[in-house]
Amino acid sequence: MHLRSVPADESGQSTVEAAVFLPVFLVLIMLLCQPAILLYDRVVMENAAAEGCRLLATRSTAADGGYAAQKYEGYVLRRLGSIPPIDAFHVHGDACSYEIVLEGNENSGQVSVRISNKLRPLPLLGFIPRALGACDQDGLITLEVEVSMPSQPGWVEGSPNEWRKVWK
Repeated sequence: MHLRSVPADESGQSTVEAAVFLPVFLVLIMLLCQPAILLYDRVVMENAAAEGCRLLATRSTAADGGYAAQKYEGYVLRRLGSIPPIDAFHVHGDACSYEIVLEGNENSGQVSVRISNKLRPLPLLGFIPRALGACDQDGLITLEVEVSMPSQPGWVEGSPNEWRKVWK
């Protein structure tokens, strides 16, 4: 068996390369984590808002009471449950920090859902959003999403009340 001898000036070269490469690689991974969290939150919030709009398009004005409004908001909150209650994703604290605004019903031309979420920047890299002015006075990032859509397709004529008269 023949062992290849390594020249004295090249011994430890891979150790030095790893010592330089690994910290740079880990910093790059850390820099990509915050945008990935923001993207994940935004996708979940947009989907929850779109499902809320589809539900609002069937909201009857006759059955609209305090309890009914809570049902619609609860539906959207259940969809937002896939965002973990960890400060880096969603500051939960004593009370939920989601702000949900529902507008419209089956008789209105448009329905819309607006969702606002607050999250804490990741440690060590939190200075970046603060430097960019993306944080509020509490040091939290606010992420907002609004989805609007027509309550009825363009090819549908009349209101739901007129449809009921035809069916009677």
